[in-house]
Amino acid sequence: MNLDLLTSSYDYTLPSELIASRPLASRHDSRLLVYHQKYDEIIHTQFLHLSDFLDSDDCLVFNQTKVFPCRLEVQKQTGGKAEIFFLQNELVDKSAQVLIKTNRKKKIGERLYFKNNIHDEYFQIEELLGDGSFKISTSVEKLSEFLKDYASVPIPPYIRGGVADQLDKTQYQTIYAKEEGSVAAPTAGFHFSEEVFQKLDQKSIHKAFVNLHVGLGTFKPIQTEDIREHQMHSERYFVDSSNCELLNKHQDSLVAVGTTSLRTLESLYNSKQKIFPEMNSYKETNLFLFPGRTIHTLKALITNFHLPKSSLLMLVSAVLGREKTLALYREAISRKYRFYSYGDAMMIIPDRKQYEESSDVVV
Repeated sequence: MNLDLLTSSYDYTLPSELIASRPLASRHDSRLLVYHQKYDEIIHTQFLHLSDFLDSDDCLVFNQTKVFPCRLEVQKQTGGKAEIFFLQNELVDKSAQVLIKTNRKKKIGERLYFKNNIHDEYFQIEELLGDGSFKISTSVEKLSEFLKDYASVPIPPYIRGGVADQLDKTQYQTIYAKEEGSVAAPTAGFHFSEEVFQKLDQKSIHKAFVNLHVGLGTFKPIQTEDIREHQMHSERYFVDSSNCELLNKHQDSLVAVGTTSLRTLESLYNSKQKIFPEMNSYKETNLFLFPGRTIHTLKALITNFHLPKSSLLMLVSAVLGREKTLALYREAISRKYRFYSYGDAMMIIPDRKQYEESSDVVV
């Protein structure tokens, strides 16, 4: 089988000391690996200098989704500890979709309790859903407000064991986050600061904003060896009319800030009419990009360094090719770049001609 289609082909070894546990004090001081595919050239710089590698009239595309606190510590009726991980922060008919972590099997009808001096609330398991999540009912009336007061930020398990603190409430968020609804941050945006935005403005570089609420789909582990058998969870996305207009105006110069921005662009784009059609409401996407899947909307991609054998690493490989992507990861490791959510960044400028020739693979 084509190695590009095997999950095991996307593995690499990362020294644990290169996993960033905190962002830098000035986020724009993070390192930036720039790769020009046309010239096969690697440049090592700082993110503060991003605008040096962009052209006037380019259009950066940001995912302005906002992370909500979604990890809630609760207890079983027996007093044992449990955790509810909310996949939505609004109730629909007094119910919500969640993940539940306990040390024993979960039962339909079982109640989990949150108790403190102010609240005494329950969450009752109503249904096991096909993706391993649960539907729960609850005595809580205003879930989003309750979670803001009592839940914690959902940092990934590879960051300090997944135990968040007060600093993460601001650090695990982009400075332009606006639309609350994600259980994970679009981390390529972490590197942007007001200073970076000022330099972009000085060079007349445009900014477009989209919304893709990051859920299980982006981070679900791939458990099949043939990546074509992997099923992405659906995630909700929306682009308003003014930003659709910007995307259409700058179709040839779109720079996606992060994998979620790219997935939003590809999900919205009408490849037959070659436009980004206006949206009237949120839609859902389970788009999975990997080598052999054509990407229509990209001049360049700004992204972090992703976990081995992840759908995010496969998406980057769809832009650049698996072998070159892994070669760049080895280069970053040899130069001690910081990896994952709070780590450093890379900017990929693909050779459009070479990309189009390599995208004719039948998958």
